[in-house]
Amino acid sequence: MSQSEWEYTTVDGPSAWYGREMAPRSDEWMYELDAEDLEEIQAAIEAVGDSDSPILGVNKEIFPLQGLGATLDDIQEDVVNGRGFALIRGLPVQDFTIEESAIAYFLIGSYFGWPIPQNAKGHVLGHVRDIGLDPGNPTHRLYGTTARHLYHTDSCDIVGLLCLQKAKSGGLSKIASSVTVYNEMVTSRPDLVEVLTEPFFLDRKGEIPEGKGPHYQMPIVNPYGGFLTTTYNRDFITGAQRFDDVPRLTDQQIEAMDMVDELADSDPIRIDMDFRPGDMQFIHNHQVLHSRTTYEDYPEPERKRHLLRLWLTPPNARPLAPVIAERFGNIDVGPNRGGIRTPGQTLSTPLQPE
Repeated sequence: MSQSEWEYTTVDGPSAWYGREMAPRSDEWMYELDAEDLEEIQAAIEAVGDSDSPILGVNKEIFPLQGLGATLDDIQEDVVNGRGFALIRGLPVQDFTIEESAIAYFLIGSYFGWPIPQNAKGHVLGHVRDIGLDPGNPTHRLYGTTARHLYHTDSCDIVGLLCLQKAKSGGLSKIASSVTVYNEMVTSRPDLVEVLTEPFFLDRKGEIPEGKGPHYQMPIVNPYGGFLTTTYNRDFITGAQRFDDVPRLTDQQIEAMDMVDELADSDPIRIDMDFRPGDMQFIHNHQVLHSRTTYEDYPEPERKRHLLRLWLTPPNARPLAPVIAERFGNIDVGPNRGGIRTPGQTLSTPLQPE
């Protein structure tokens, strides 16, 4: 189904949830690793060490989790074709080295999809940590700061986060169903939904694929193939305003984004998650928006808030509108779909922020 054939009515199904109703049902979307799971993960970490395999080579085909794997397959299905998110709790990162945590996380992530590069440097294992970047600099990405993240989606199908260290205060993860936000807007402001289906200019923040320019155009709401897919990052939209050849945002565009932000952050719609060390969150970007509150760090470097991040593309990925290729590059299902890909890039899994 093309965008022109889409009927702008509300969308039903498990992806259209309200946080006020979903949050108390955490037994549906949170899984706590048990003793058998942890024994299996520990054995896999040791097997990787014995094989001298690089982290890039760690996956479920070579190092399968025979018992936990079936559970992870079920969780992955819920993330891709169900509610769109899950939390896995209890990885004992306090007992692991950073390399052991990365191995375990990379292996668990392989049950959700293939890892893809998250930046121009080719990092497939990312670090969400304050490294002193300036949140006011339009070329800096906010994950390297303590600043608040607005609700957004990433340039991948699934984003995963593993908490290694909590902040001293703040840094709350917040998620919202973009399907529910859409439904609310269709009901009350269909004129603004129409605005969201028209192209917005977005900044590439200097991470420019071969043959492309410093900015591109893409709608926020992208119905295609029977799915409602949302691709939203207001920080990148406002960042594009620094270019002289980009038209100024219209009052309607600003009003439409304001409404998305307000609905996503409203009490009935959002879910708040205060990560514990060892928590792994997996989010389907196409149907879930995520954000983060500002935070204060501990002064000691070893106590600073630190998350590991994966961008993943699943084998059961949905079809995407051709226009999303401007953001994803390749939109064909497979290990080369999505991510940030630039000339001369070499894939790597750094164990510390770079």
